[in-house]
Amino acid sequence: MKLKIALPILAAACLFPFLPFASEYALHVLTLVMVYMILAMGLNIVPGFCGLLDLGFVGFYGIGAYTAGLLTIHYGLSFWVIVPLAALNGALWGVLLGAPTLRLTGDYFAIVTFGFSELVVLFLTNEIWLTRGPLGLPGIDPVTIDLSFISKALNPAWDWYYMFDGETPYYFLAMLLVLAVYAILRRLEDSRLGRAWYAIREDPLAASSCGVNILNYKVIAFAISAGIGAVGGCFFARWTLFLSPDMFKFWESFLVLCMVVLGGLGNINGALIGATILVALGEVLRVVLPELGLPVETRFLFYGLIMILIMRFKPSGFLPRIAATGMDNPVIKDLKKRLDRERATA
Repeated sequence: MKLKIALPILAAACLFPFLPFASEYALHVLTLVMVYMILAMGLNIVPGFCGLLDLGFVGFYGIGAYTAGLLTIHYGLSFWVIVPLAALNGALWGVLLGAPTLRLTGDYFAIVTFGFSELVVLFLTNEIWLTRGPLGLPGIDPVTIDLSFISKALNPAWDWYYMFDGETPYYFLAMLLVLAVYAILRRLEDSRLGRAWYAIREDPLAASSCGVNILNYKVIAFAISAGIGAVGGCFFARWTLFLSPDMFKFWESFLVLCMVVLGGLGNINGALIGATILVALGEVLRVVLPELGLPVETRFLFYGLIMILIMRFKPSGFLPRIAATGMDNPVIKDLKKRLDRERATA
C-alpha cells in the first residue's frame, strides 16, 4: 500500500477512539474487523500465494485461542509471552498437518484440511478434562502491561502496571498486531520465499524444473499461515475472556476464505479490504434482517450469494495479485524493446 494512502488511513484509525461519536460498539466492531484482517492475511498465504485451497484454517485459529486461554488460566502467563508460544504451537501443527498432506492437490487437499478443522472442534468439544467442552472456558484474564520491575528500580513509589479495560486498549493492540503481520507478509512477499510461492502457484512444474523444492516451500507457507491464525486466536481469547468450541466451526473458515477471495487472491491489501467489507456487512445484516422478519442466520445465505457472484463476475477478486509472467515480466518487456530497436536499425 502506498504511503500517501496508508498514512492518512492509519492516522484516522489512531484518532477515531478519541472522537465524540466513537462508541464502545463501534470500537468493538472495528476490533473484530482487525481480528479478521489478521486471519485473512494469514489464510491468504496458502490459497493466494501458493494456489492451495485451505478449508481448515479455523482449526489453527482455535488452537491459538485455546493455547492462550489454557496458559493464562493454569499458568498465569502474560499475553506478551503467550503470543510467540501460540504462534509456534500453530506453526507446529501446520507442519504436522502439511508435511504428509501437501503432496495432495486440488479437492483432495481441501478435504483433508476440512477434516482437520472438524477434528479440532471435536477435540475441543469432547475433551472436557482439558477444555471444559461445551461448557466453555471462562475466567481468562485480560491483557496487562506490567513494567513494575522498571518502575521499582527507578522509584519504589511508582507502579507501572496497567490492565486493559474497555474496548479502546484492545483496539490499539489489534491495530499493532495487524501492522506487524502486514509488515512481515510484505517482507515475505518481496523475498525469495515469496517469489518461490508465486512460482509454485503459477506453474508448479516450471518452478520444480528451476530448482524450487515444491513440498518444502508449501510446508513453510502452511506453517506461517497456521502461526498467524494462532496469533489471531490468541488475541481473540484475551479479548473476549471466554472461549467455546462453537466459536471455531467450519463457518469461520468459509467466512475468512470469502474475505480473501473478495479482496483478491494473493493481494495483502485485498485481504484487508475483504475483511472490512464482510464484517461490516455482517453487522448491517444483523440489524436489518430482524426488521424484515427474517432470522439473523439468513445472513449466511447472503455470504453464499456474494461468493457465487464473485466467482461469476470477478473470479480474481477486486484486487487480484497476478504474478509477473509472460509478456508482463519486466525482463521480457526489456528484451522485446531491444529486439524492436535492433529490427528498426537493421
